[in-house]
Amino acid sequence: ALATRFIGVADIASVRFSLPAQLLEPTPNLEYWGYLDRPETFISMADSDDELGRMLAVLRFWFTKDLKYVKGKPCKPYNSTLGEFFRCNWDVEDSGPLTADPLKERPSTSSNSDPKRHVKVSYLTEQTSHHPPVSAFYVDCPEKGIIARGFDQLSAKFTGTSIRVVPGAHNLGIFVTLQSRDNEQYQLTHPAAHLGGFLRGSLSVTVSDICFITCPKTKIKVILHYLEEGWLGRNQHRVDGVVFRYDPENDTKTRIKDVPESDILARLDGSWHGQIFYTIAGSTEKRLLIDISPLWPAPKIIPSTEDQLPNESRMFWAGVTDAIVNKEYSKATQLKQELEERQRQKAADRKAKNEEWQPRFFTGAVTPVGRPELTKDGEEALRGLHEGKYHLEPNAELGA
Repeated sequence: ALATRFIGVADIASVRFSLPAQLLEPTPNLEYWGYLDRPETFISMADSDDELGRMLAVLRFWFTKDLKYVKGKPCKPYNSTLGEFFRCNWDVEDSGPLTADPLKERPSTSSNSDPKRHVKVSYLTEQTSHHPPVSAFYVDCPEKGIIARGFDQLSAKFTGTSIRVVPGAHNLGIFVTLQSRDNEQYQLTHPAAHLGGFLRGSLSVTVSDICFITCPKTKIKVILHYLEEGWLGRNQHRVDGVVFRYDPENDTKTRIKDVPESDILARLDGSWHGQIFYTIAGSTEKRLLIDISPLWPAPKIIPSTEDQLPNESRMFWAGVTDAIVNKEYSKATQLKQELEERQRQKAADRKAKNEEWQPRFFTGAVTPVGRPELTKDGEEALRGLHEGKYHLEPNAELGA
């Protein structure tokens, strides 16, 4: 029945369909869309003294950022409402580079008796726009001098048997800055994905697309090519890649086969559901970059209920979540519709007064460069999170 809702509709994002509560995952969208499924790969991105080593570490982070799809089932979280926000921490053991740096072994400096150093990674995200639906996010690890930020926005088109999900116009990828490496910046673009299995009733994600990671400062670029359908139509979850020198002023290479052999630093291959290997140029030795198989998403540390504001994701959706967990689906649907109606009403009130909505933690709903900037409130919220001081003043105005 769900599929028939889409037939003939080119762009399901424009439908803004509201699912019945029993088909929803009791998770707020802003909490679901985090990329820190394995924060230890995030904090180790700047560890290598070798620029190729750092790019390989960025790739390690890339392949762990969506464990929720690899290990869990795709689901439909709650649509975020305007001004809704989510924040959390991860407490991560900093054990140095995850594998030996490429091209040089680094002896471990800590003996077994040393207590392991723990660092904190803090995350803040806010729904900054409702039409189109856009959220801004900011990840910060001051101890390691690493930040990541970007806008999440999806555009979805129904293709008959599956939904093709692509980044929206404001989603230019994840921007990582290594402050401890002279502010080296990496841009990681998202590939298109297909959400299938509607007719079987068990959703699955497949990826068959090309995406890029670029670092203008080191002049190193990665092309990743995801290949899906394998022999006899079996999904292989295969990915091939090439790491190479490029010219940021004249960045024309978009396919692996376009890259001249002389520019190649390393090649990548494997399964994004299993093991991924890299081979340094001039060598035939395959080295393990990361094995996804034993990894599961790391737990988040979330402010206590007393410290959460009414427009904080878990608090905002608490009534709906409780109803779904207790299988009171008609009550959940009713509560959800009331929240959505309240948002429509507030939007109508603002329009009548000719008022523009302003996000609280970010300086604007979107930016042309895809990199959100924090407001003073945003900086304070992140600092508080990092220090374990979760108290925030309530919002002056609520979007929903």
